[in-house]
Amino acid sequence: MGTVRTWKTFLAVAKHGSFAAAGKEVGLTSAAVGLQMRALESELNQQLFDRSARAVVLNTAGRKTVPMIKDLLVRYESLGVGGDPDEPMGTVAVGALVSALMGSFADALWNIRKQYPKLEVRLRAGMSADFTRQVERGELDAAVVIQSPHPLPANLIWTPLYSEPMVLVVPRKPHFDMPSDGSQMLSQCPFIRFDPSTWSGYLVREVLRQCKVTPKEAMELNSFEAIIEIVRQGFGIAIVPKLANVDWTRDQGLRIVSLSGVKVKRSVGLLERANHARSDFTLALKKYFSTKKDRSIS
Repeated sequence: MGTVRTWKTFLAVAKHGSFAAAGKEVGLTSAAVGLQMRALESELNQQLFDRSARAVVLNTAGRKTVPMIKDLLVRYESLGVGGDPDEPMGTVAVGALVSALMGSFADALWNIRKQYPKLEVRLRAGMSADFTRQVERGELDAAVVIQSPHPLPANLIWTPLYSEPMVLVVPRKPHFDMPSDGSQMLSQCPFIRFDPSTWSGYLVREVLRQCKVTPKEAMELNSFEAIIEIVRQGFGIAIVPKLANVDWTRDQGLRIVSLSGVKVKRSVGLLERANHARSDFTLALKKYFSTKKDRSIS
């Protein structure tokens, strides 16, 4: 079915939604890209794109074809690498929350890269909901996301890796009057909220629900890193995950305040398709966290 070059061209068109943009990536003219795609559709005996004057968009058949083409490329590229056939190698595309890169996932990734030097990991930062669609379409081999508050598509698997408690962070030098009690802080102090439409925003809402308090909204952002820095500068308080790689006890700008009766945790896990060609990498990642849990228990 087609050639390796045709497969790469197809994936470029799927990514860019344009023959011209795909051509720039693979070194072909727009016309040549169009001919390759029509030849591929002819071989598969089905249309893969909905074409218009300005763009080409994957149709249902095209979206189903993306992960299969990616898997074929992974298997093909692994043929020429040599070495241990069971060793993860080649390129793997992984989505990761920026906050996960500040947590335990950063340590895991570094460990796996040292253990498997022939493996190239291409990271893409973003949001959990976006990653779910990209993994399902085959644009990503896997993604590190928080547990979805909604049912996942049947062809996706989410494996828990680690969890982080949701905590209240406040500035050490606030630009406002701050009471000593956590619940009073939430009701009286400027509150920096994580985007409530996101999965992490759902966890923040759950903390507020358990506290039975309506915060004094001051700002809304979709980055925990930005929120933490704004709190550090003294402009408000926030509910954030207690990121594993942040030394909270030595932070000169903020501190953690306990909230009585609140037991909300952010569960971070690995999202992947039920069947894909980069299970060598995902198995290595899950093994790392499994071993880490066993060590913490013993």
